[in-house]
Amino acid sequence: MDSEQRVSRAVELFKMGYNCAQSVAAAFADEYGYTEEQALKMSASFGGGIGRMRETCGAACGMFILAGLETGCADASDREGKAANYAFVQQLAEEFRRENGSLICAELLGLRERKPQTPQPDERTAVYYEKRPCAKMVESAARIWANRKKNA
Repeated sequence: MDSEQRVSRAVELFKMGYNCAQSVAAAFADEYGYTEEQALKMSASFGGGIGRMRETCGAACGMFILAGLETGCADASDREGKAANYAFVQQLAEEFRRENGSLICAELLGLRERKPQTPQPDERTAVYYEKRPCAKMVESAARIWANRKKNA
């Protein structure tokens, strides 16, 4: 799959009903030896701004999960490795923020008040897709990820 196909796959997954984090992570999972199902499960909790709390955008979280798979370290004492991963995540976050205006789900959704959300996800209807920028956020995060090597 080429980069544009992966971006399209991420948007397609979102429109199938997967959350924003799942859509981004699953579109690239095979690059890291994971199945789509494994990626969908490992990223499931990050949708809706992490557990529907409207915090960090799930699409960005999906991208950060991929960053961990690509540059994360598995040695607890590897301070340089941790720093390199954190720098990479910060670079991705800044690019996402520059493109979309925020990393915060509530701000991206235009919510004035950050009130407690029920854990029940909204039903995916035509109105849902019309009034939410989430598909655009998924596309943005997937494209940033797909283009990361060109910009390195």
